[in-house]
Amino acid sequence: MAIDAIARNKAEALIREQLVNTIQQDVPKSSTVMQLGTRLANMTSNQTKIPVLSMLPLAYWVNGDTGFKQTSMQKWENVFLTAEELAVIVPIPEAVLDDASFDILGEVQPRVMEAIGQCVDSAAIFGVNRPAGWPMDIISRARQAGNNVAPGSSPNYYDKIMGEDGIIAKVEAAGRMVTGAVSGMGIRAKLRGLKGTDGHPIFVSSMQGATPYALDGAPMYFPQNGSFDETVAQLIVGDWSEAVYSIRQDVTVKILTESIIQDPVTKNIVYNLAQQDMIALRVKFRAAWALPNPATRMNAERMNCPFAYLEPATAATTYAVTFTVKDNATSPAVISGAMVDVEGARKKTGADGTAVFNLFPGSYDAKVTKKGCKPVAVSFDVSDEAVAQAITLVSE
Repeated sequence: MAIDAIARNKAEALIREQLVNTIQQDVPKSSTVMQLGTRLANMTSNQTKIPVLSMLPLAYWVNGDTGFKQTSMQKWENVFLTAEELAVIVPIPEAVLDDASFDILGEVQPRVMEAIGQCVDSAAIFGVNRPAGWPMDIISRARQAGNNVAPGSSPNYYDKIMGEDGIIAKVEAAGRMVTGAVSGMGIRAKLRGLKGTDGHPIFVSSMQGATPYALDGAPMYFPQNGSFDETVAQLIVGDWSEAVYSIRQDVTVKILTESIIQDPVTKNIVYNLAQQDMIALRVKFRAAWALPNPATRMNAERMNCPFAYLEPATAATTYAVTFTVKDNATSPAVISGAMVDVEGARKKTGADGTAVFNLFPGSYDAKVTKKGCKPVAVSFDVSDEAVAQAITLVSE
């Protein structure tokens, strides 16, 4: 005799599914540069200039009671901050908003904020998608100053970080103290076993510091907004107070209801919000940043950099840009001691009249100066090969 029962598959239409009223997700991450850098007063236009000390005065001993006293001078120059805009539009059908069990707009907005932080960090630290008005990134500035350390085939990470030629020492050689260390998650395993000469670990957890971890006393940050590129650097240290930024327009959010959305490439209309019963979340943010690098007694010519970094096992590819500086004589002669400034990275020409920069692909502006000569400004692009720049200086 068959015994019947109402099985689950017979009553599925009557069984209510439980919906958990929380979304399993990570907490949105903020910008590291804006967390560690120095915020200046908000900009009142799209460009702001900062007077930066570029030459220090000197003092001289006087020879005897009636000796002549020598003169000296001090000099300033302007560093410009140019505001660039980050923006995004997120279209959403009204029916989706009405039917959703969660506040979709409330969920999207913090993630857009996180994306803005990622873009700021990627451009300022690594030069990724760097807008035209922003200066050379921190990694490139450090590399031009020789503040990049290669790990080698069998690296001693203690020496690479803490040694006389380590990355911390390179920052100190510029007359700066390391105020923070930033790295990807991959370096943590390498740091855990490192100990100082006293036997104490140099990478420690801290309950009282600015961050949960510290490296040789400096707070350590592990950006988790997707901006840190471990193919370019394993660890970056520096005086982060020297990285300054200013906001022209803080994050603004606007709900669009009667606009059209065009494809930025083809210019075709993709969405007509009013006709298709849609809304769109538009988020805008405008800001500028710079690394002024003022003159100090230990970095009088501003050719050093307050940042240094540890390279990965295989260094990222850069391309040599060689400036050859000559005079305008009938038979041009090379000029040594000319200052070549590529967006804040500075080098002097040697006895052969050349200065070599190693740069990532991108567009750059440079200025060549020499006392007694008219300055020369040039723009150039770096793609996938070495670049040669011939510069002719004319006497004033």
